[in-house]
Amino acid sequence: MSGLVEDRVVVITGAGRGIGRGHALEFARHGAKVVVNDLGAQVDGSGSADGPAGAVVEQIRAAGGEAIANGEDVADFDGAGRLVQAAIDHFGDLHVLVNNAGILRDRMLFNMSIDEWDSVIRVHLRGTFAPLRHAAAYWRERSKAGDAVEASVINTTSSSGIYGNPGQGNYGAAKAGIASLTVIAARELERYGVTVNAIAPAALTRMTENLVRWNKPQPAAGEFDPTDPDNVAPLVVWLASAQARGITGRVFNVRAGMISVAEGWHAGPPVDKGARWEPDELGAIIPDLVAKAQPNAMQNGLIPGEEV
Repeated sequence: MSGLVEDRVVVITGAGRGIGRGHALEFARHGAKVVVNDLGAQVDGSGSADGPAGAVVEQIRAAGGEAIANGEDVADFDGAGRLVQAAIDHFGDLHVLVNNAGILRDRMLFNMSIDEWDSVIRVHLRGTFAPLRHAAAYWRERSKAGDAVEASVINTTSSSGIYGNPGQGNYGAAKAGIASLTVIAARELERYGVTVNAIAPAALTRMTENLVRWNKPQPAAGEFDPTDPDNVAPLVVWLASAQARGITGRVFNVRAGMISVAEGWHAGPPVDKGARWEPDELGAIIPDLVAKAQPNAMQNGLIPGEEV
C-alpha cells in the first residue's frame, strides 16, 4: 500500500459495519492507527452490541495494523469527549475524525412521531457535532500552543439532505444540517490547520438494502460491484491525507466509481426595488425570478435536463 496516511491516528464513528467498516479497513491498509467506534445498534438505533467494532479491530490486527475498539455513544456529549480522549491516550495524538454513525427511522411527515424525529436528529446531527466539538478544541489548543497541526474531518451527509428524498424528512434535515455544519466548521477551523469536508455516499448497506434502486442482479465473482460500500473509502482516506490539504469546506458525491463535487445553495437572479415591497406587487415579480433561476436538483443530484 501507499502509506498515504501512515501513522495518522483516525477516529471513525459507526465503523462496525457497512461504509464505516470499509473506512476503517482502508485507513489501516494505508498505515493509519484506527479507533473503531460503534455502539452496535440496530438500523433504527435500538440496542447495542460489542461485537461489530471488535470484529473490525481483529481484522485490522490480523493484517498487521493497529486499532482499538470503542463503544461510546457519539451523540452523548461526554461520551464523544471520551472517544476523542481514548484516541489521544492510546495512540498519543489525533489527526483525523470521520463522522459516519447514523440510523434510519423513515416516515412520511404526516405519520412521523416526535420520537422518530428526535432520535434521528440526535444520532446524525448531534452525533456529528459532539465528536467534532471535542476534536476541534483539542486541535485549537495544540495550534495555540505553537504545534503544527495538520488535521482532517470528514463528515457524512446524504443526497436525501442536499437534494431531498420524500419519506426521510428527519434524516434529510439532519444530513442537510451536517452539510451546512461542514462549510461553517471549515471556515472556523482553517486557521488552526484543520480541513473539514463531507461525503454524500451511496452504497448497499443495512440502511439502504430496502431501496428499490438496489434491486439489481449481483455481479459475477471478481467483477466490479458498484453497490459495494467499500467503494466509498478511498475518497475518505485521500481527504485525510497530505495531498488534500488545500481542499476544505466541500461536499463530495461518491458512489461506485463516480465522484462529483456537490454545488451548494447560491444566490440566483435578483431584483431590487430600492424600497419596501408591497405584497400585491410581487405577483408580477416572483414568478419571473423563479422562471429565470435553475430548478432544484433531482434526487440524483442532477438539474432536470442534465445528463450524467
